[in-house]
Amino acid sequence: MLFLLLGDEPADLGDRSRLDSRAFRELWSRISAKSCYTVDFDEEELIENSIEELNSRLRVSKVYVRVVRGEQAKDLSSKEQLASGEGFVRTAVSREEASHEAVMKASGSVLYDLVGKLVEETGLTRRAIAAILTGMERAVFDQFGDNPEEFIIRAANIVNEQKATAIIEHIVYDKLTETFTTDIFTEPGLKKGVLGVNAMKAERHLYDHVLYDSANERDFASELEAHGQEVEVYVKLPKGFYISTPVGKYNPDWAIAFREGKVKHVYFVAETKGDMSSLELRKIEEAKTRCAREHFRAISGENVKYDVVDSYEALWDLVRG
Repeated sequence: MLFLLLGDEPADLGDRSRLDSRAFRELWSRISAKSCYTVDFDEEELIENSIEELNSRLRVSKVYVRVVRGEQAKDLSSKEQLASGEGFVRTAVSREEASHEAVMKASGSVLYDLVGKLVEETGLTRRAIAAILTGMERAVFDQFGDNPEEFIIRAANIVNEQKATAIIEHIVYDKLTETFTTDIFTEPGLKKGVLGVNAMKAERHLYDHVLYDSANERDFASELEAHGQEVEVYVKLPKGFYISTPVGKYNPDWAIAFREGKVKHVYFVAETKGDMSSLELRKIEEAKTRCAREHFRAISGENVKYDVVDSYEALWDLVRG
């Protein structure tokens, strides 16, 4: 169940009869199928590219120790002053680089399986990760001792970017008989909203209110509402609706049904981005959007169009073309 918070009391988000409307059933029948993917890329090329990028870009910050020096106040007169810290006067603050030995000692209670952790974070084989690590320059690899956790996070991100690049050109999706059910729109405790904060009234949405995650989503929903002569029904897709990709689950923002006769593409799935200039998407985001295009092509052919837009006008240009 979706809830809207009015004051302190939760209220039902509205009439769910649109779940059974012709327009929504038609839309849902075209986008609800699940899919599976296969990827066939050159692992050796991925290993080489990862090594090159890690050597070029992997920089891990050193751990520093903040040292505060002080002395006891001359007018210390009570236990309370001592307990509150008022009994001491700070005389100097310095920042000193922690030694390699100190970092490893501080991390001594944490056992790092570096290969295993990078396998977990990237989905590559242990053989591939071991080859990447042994191929790195010694000075780059030695940064692991400076800051193990940051090393793992940054190294995994760089490897995943290279993996995403390889995936874009080599992924194939196939339609499954399994589908998402409309239960994902009515699951208990799905999401709560506050009118005027992250919720707005709606007439063409699946519910009588739309819950949004950003000002850009709010503005986009307002445009969908305003263009009632073109938009028949739309829905903000819940997190339970996702596409499986090799770089993580992907949850598109919107599914929209336009009025027939007005557009070429009646059924549309959209991802909204507020700043299209940044859409030189990061490689992982780009891989996910490419996967989404392949997924919808596999399950719906040309019946559903998917794209990334920053405004209703950009969307309108796409559905007419």
